[in-house]
Order: sequence, then C-alpha cells, then structure tokens
Amino acid sequence: MQDHSLTERERQVLEAVIRSYVKTAEPAGSRSIAKNYRLGISAATIRNTMSDLEDRGYLYHPHTSAGRIPTDLAYRVYVDRLMEPSLLTQTQQETLDRELRKKVTAIETILYNAAKVLGVLTQELGFAITPSFEDAVVEQLQLLSVSSDRILMVLVLRNGAARTIFIEVATNLPSEAIDKIASVLNERLTGLSLREIRATVRERLRDYEATEEGSELLNIFVEEADQIFDITGQAEPNVMLGSAQMLAEQPEFHSQEKMRDLLELTERRDVLTRALRARHKSGVTVTIGGEHLDPKLSSLTLVTSTYERNGLSGVLGVMGPTRMPYEKIVAIVEHTSRLIGELHR
Repeated sequence: MQDHSLTERERQVLEAVIRSYVKTAEPAGSRSIAKNYRLGISAATIRNTMSDLEDRGYLYHPHTSAGRIPTDLAYRVYVDRLMEPSLLTQTQQETLDRELRKKVTAIETILYNAAKVLGVLTQELGFAITPSFEDAVVEQLQLLSVSSDRILMVLVLRNGAARTIFIEVATNLPSEAIDKIASVLNERLTGLSLREIRATVRERLRDYEATEEGSELLNIFVEEADQIFDITGQAEPNVMLGSAQMLAEQPEFHSQEKMRDLLELTERRDVLTRALRARHKSGVTVTIGGEHLDPKLSSLTLVTSTYERNGLSGVLGVMGPTRMPYEKIVAIVEHTSRLIGELHR
C-alpha cells in the first residue's frame, strides 16, 4: 500500500501547486510557486520537493512543460486532508435562497432550479436526481375513465410530485362505480407510503364488498398492487441538468473532441444516473477522476450531496474537470442540499 504521509514541506508545496493549477489551468513551475505563495523556501528547494512528489504519484508534468500538474491522488489528499472548510459569501447565500424559495412545491421543479443555480454559482455543470419514491406517502388518489377499457390513476404524493398510471379493464365501467372505488382507495390507502401499500393492500381492501360493476376494478388493485404502486420501476430516474455551457467555457473542453465527449455525456443520462444512484452515504461525497467506475467519467470530478425532503432522499451536485476549487464547491453543494430539505416545511 502506498504511503500517503507528507512532510510539512511536501504538504505546503503540494497545496501551492494545486491552488496554482486550479487558478490558472497552467502547469505550475517552481519559480512561480516561490514568487506567488511565499513558502519561505527557495525555488530550488521547491523544485526538488516537486520532483519527490512526482516520484510518489502526486504530480506529473506534460512533455511540453517544465511545470507540474496535480494527479487524481493529489486532489484526493487535498480534499481529505489539506483543504480548509469554506463559507458561502452573502451573495451566494442570497442567490440560492432567491432561486430555491420560489413559490413551487413540485420536487422536480425545485431540483431543476437547484441544478441551474448550482451551475451558475460554481461554473460547473449542476445536476440533481429525483428521489426514490419507495417511501413516498400518497396524499390523494384519483381515477378517471379515459376510454371503454382504460382508467387513468393519478397519484398525488406528499412531497408535491404526481404520477399517472393507466389501468386496463375488461369492460366499460360506469362513472359511479369508478368514483366509489376511488373513494374507498382514498379512505384506506392515503397517508401510507407506496412500500406500505404494496405490502398491505390485500388486507386493507379484503373486507370491502364492492358492487358487481366495481368488483373487477377492486380486484385489479388487490391482485396487481405490486405493479400499480411501483412507480419507481415505471419510468427512468429523472436527472435534472443545468447548462453545459458552464463547462464548455473551461479550458479542459476547448478542443472539439473533448467538447463532443462532454455533450455526449450530457445526453447519456444513464451514465450519470448509475454514477449518482451509487451514492448512498449521507453528506457530501467527492469522486475524482479514475475513482469513477465508468471510464467515461475518468477526467471529471463529481461533488455530490444527499438531500432529504418530506421523508424522501435523493442526490444533487456538480460535475466538472478534476481541476476545480474544491472547498468552494463542497460548501455550495452542501448548503444547497440542506436548503432543499428546509423548503416549505
């Protein structure tokens, strides 16, 4: 196992190289580090220390430059051990409050606003993924006849989201029978989570004696509850993205090839969904470059945080090149996730 311990001098030089590269996007040389960071040591000593850090896998230098660039390992050590916690500016806090405290309750709209404002504040690509609805509580249930053999069920969830499901029936049911079954379902199922409904619907409905017209519909809810109330499996997870223009302006994406890869990635929601769904830990997670399981993300960093709202949880954050101001972005992402949990309580 590689020894990641650093001497005080190595720590100072590594931190200076990272800060220089994040700021300029140019390889850092020993003279510029000595001039701009006042470490109290000579450029020659800095050059020797940088060489040692390169031998240990923390730095590398392009063939066309004498300066060094941080590796994924360097950023990992920086995030875990070197960077100082950052506080949001008053302007950043006011921007987040203004954009997220708009008069909306639908979770999708809130998350879309969060993705946009995260991109603006960090100059990276903001994103958010809708929560798992397994523990979503049903607030109201509506049944609407749309044809002779189809009924539309509208589930209104306590978190402000709504989902629609089509139910196939064998015969054309009178509106009175449909309304009666809807009333029974609301009486016995609202206030329960989707998980609870699937587990107990048979017991909750078995003692109700429906009319002959309504018995068919009632039996459908009893026998097919696992499919009807599994709204997580009925649609692809929804990933909200901010503007990719923020990333397009970064030096890492100036080449046509890199820009094409970026645009392809924003179209491949499945890649982002898999990467985000894997984050179950609460709080902020920083995944850097080669730490991603998918090679399509190997040049990028994802800074994510779980959010909780009305008993549901999901993930939001930003994506950008591994060269990013980590302390600033971690603070913004963490604050945003906390703010979403506090909205409209």
